[in-house]
Amino acid sequence: MTTIPHLFRPIKLRGVEARNRIVISPMCQYSAHEGHMDDWHVVHLGRFATGGAGIVFTEATAVQKGGRITHGCPGLWADSQIPVHARITEFSKRNGAIPAIQLAHAGRKSGMQRPWFGNGPLNDADLMRGDMPWTPVGPTALPVADGWPMPHALTQSDIEQLIADFVSAAKRALAAGYLIAEVHGAHGYLLHSFLSPLSNKRTDKYGGDLAGRMRLALEVTTAVREVWPDDLPLFFRTSAVDGTPEGWSLEDTVTLATELKRIGVDVMDCSSSGIAGSATASVPKKRQPGFQVGYAERVRKDAQMQTMAVGLITHPQQAEEILAQGRADLIAIGREALVNPMWGLHAAQALGVDPQFGMWPEQSGWWLASRAKTSDFYTPDA
Repeated sequence: MTTIPHLFRPIKLRGVEARNRIVISPMCQYSAHEGHMDDWHVVHLGRFATGGAGIVFTEATAVQKGGRITHGCPGLWADSQIPVHARITEFSKRNGAIPAIQLAHAGRKSGMQRPWFGNGPLNDADLMRGDMPWTPVGPTALPVADGWPMPHALTQSDIEQLIADFVSAAKRALAAGYLIAEVHGAHGYLLHSFLSPLSNKRTDKYGGDLAGRMRLALEVTTAVREVWPDDLPLFFRTSAVDGTPEGWSLEDTVTLATELKRIGVDVMDCSSSGIAGSATASVPKKRQPGFQVGYAERVRKDAQMQTMAVGLITHPQQAEEILAQGRADLIAIGREALVNPMWGLHAAQALGVDPQFGMWPEQSGWWLASRAKTSDFYTPDA
């Protein structure tokens, strides 16, 4: 009997079973209007569901209006934002994918430019376009970098409201039909800025030592876990390292993962960097295929926790080897899926799982199977 490749073995996460280990990572589109998504997002995410992924994440979704990265980022701070999310989850489910959402607050990086306008702080040209600034927030009155706006340091009452808004957004995500939620604690956004000693200079219970700096991330995640049903999984995205000796370390990440597992987080999504500048700036080492896989491997081993690997994983055999070697439990595909939304289905062919196009949507699979019988057919190297 032919052994099923690890990439195409179903995975059970609490009461949810994904058809394979392929996850479409959250990818910001910067195309929402006052936090409301539209048909662009339905088509953008829907193509990944029809493309064979097991889990499809909606991009970073703000829990507060002031928590958006840009004016074009979506939110779930209002009930009026639920309907388009529901269209996305319904389509994903109909096409065999598990719909997932990343709940976020951009913190010190909120209210910045859309990437195609510069990916930095708002300037006069942005104001002329109608993108008006607001005051970002953070653990300390310390800007992301020179030239960036000074953030408001969150007070205790601000923190209480933030936690309540994460809870409200989680409830709306559940009402919209999402089956997985992820708390965003990476890339220099709000929770990461509390975790990192480079940005958190507080002297109260939310700062100081590692326990103090982890407190907000743990309180937010605990509150979300309490309203997220027991049979549905919860993920946490981390920047596993800041990339400087004085910053957040991989050892800190293992400690955080251990605590997150204790409060009910099922999967650690292991990215890196971003504490200063744009989300993926200051990557600690040269980008090369699978450059962040070691972080997922370390957390999986030391925290005894399921992990998701992400970062220049582009080829099916590469993804298969990561899983076969026990380095991660899930494989997140990001920008490669923008190049090839059918990455999952092409991977199935490359690994010999689906030579007859039986996994493809019936509207197209029969056409491709017919063509393969009557002509030399080239399968793209996914």
